[in-house]
Amino acid sequence: MPAPSTQTPTQPTQITGRALTLDECIAIALEGQPTIQERLSAYAAARYRVNQAFAPLLPQLTGQVATSRSHNTVLSGGGAGVPTLQDRTWGESFTAQLLLSQLLFDFGKNLAATDAARKLAEVEVENVELQRQLISATVKEAYTNTLFSQRLIRVQEQAQERAELNLRSAKGFFDVGTRPKSDVARAEVDVANAKLDLIRAKNALRTAIVALNTAMAINVDTPTQIVDNLVYQPVILDRQQLRSDSLRQRPEYRSAKLSAAAAEARERKAFRDFLPDVTGQGAYGGTQKDLNEAWSIGLSLNWSFFDGGGRIARYQEAKALLEGARANVKSTELNVIQNVEQAEIAVEEAQERILAAQALVASAQENFRLAQGRFDAGVGTILELTDAQLALTQAQNTESQALADYRIALARLDRAVGRR
Repeated sequence: MPAPSTQTPTQPTQITGRALTLDECIAIALEGQPTIQERLSAYAAARYRVNQAFAPLLPQLTGQVATSRSHNTVLSGGGAGVPTLQDRTWGESFTAQLLLSQLLFDFGKNLAATDAARKLAEVEVENVELQRQLISATVKEAYTNTLFSQRLIRVQEQAQERAELNLRSAKGFFDVGTRPKSDVARAEVDVANAKLDLIRAKNALRTAIVALNTAMAINVDTPTQIVDNLVYQPVILDRQQLRSDSLRQRPEYRSAKLSAAAAEARERKAFRDFLPDVTGQGAYGGTQKDLNEAWSIGLSLNWSFFDGGGRIARYQEAKALLEGARANVKSTELNVIQNVEQAEIAVEEAQERILAAQALVASAQENFRLAQGRFDAGVGTILELTDAQLALTQAQNTESQALADYRIALARLDRAVGRR
């Protein structure tokens, strides 16, 4: 069973001053996240429990030193029955010896316990991989949200530029007397709203960077820069292949199957507890003050016929846990398939929304161009122009949201299939 590897966390000084790719951000997170170290420690503890379960099958060697002093009265062996005082000193009862015992046959009890412990250790390996996949998914979403916030800032900056241009036009027309003062007031409101939206977008970016830095386990104040990958790259999904991959790669499903195997091993062990143990024993040492040589060798069979129903109850418990573990395997399989199907639907929906949003942006840009031309020619109203500008900004926001949702949907599909 391969042990998960540990790596030294990357320091923030290595990531400042350059734009990080998504893969680099994931690598930094996987190296530095303390939750992974926690799961690795749990795996190490599980491996030691395997050694504990196997230890009774190995020879057991102990040393023993004992002495006592007694003072008592006994009847003499003669017919008169005269009481005799016996006094044994420390040296007369002194014993020092080495005891060696070896379990010869236990009907596979300890082997079953060892197998159960080994399966549970493998469960911890899957928990490590699960944590890595969850961290990767978190980084992907935080990365995308950061890019989305950056995209919204650019959209709002463009909206503010358009609003300021309209305000200058409205003032120019007002100064020459071709437009009323209300047009200037309306244009000033649009500029103010654009500034407020830009402030909100910048604050959203700061929040997104904090989330990304936290996901990477670095200082939240680190001025992280990332490479923009918020572009549409269509994918073709093979549903059957994705289902097959998910059942092979999802650590939750593998963990459920390992837990069921461990429960089966515990059930075997509980059943074999009804059977006896055969043990070989030997001792070598010395007795009394001068350590006269003493040794012994023997064979014992231990069989408990009745313990108040404890073994029966433990066996029934093990059977119930096994049934529950097998049901959990089926339940986990259904959940995994459902996750994959939902992720596939989300990806397909996001692709359709991107295409619709791109068409909407093109229409909104043309509508704004026409409205601006009409306004500059003196035949359009400021209301028509601001409505066209607002529609263009909303269309650009919708396109950015669709691109971000598409990237997040792909990240969740990776997670559903069991990919980092």
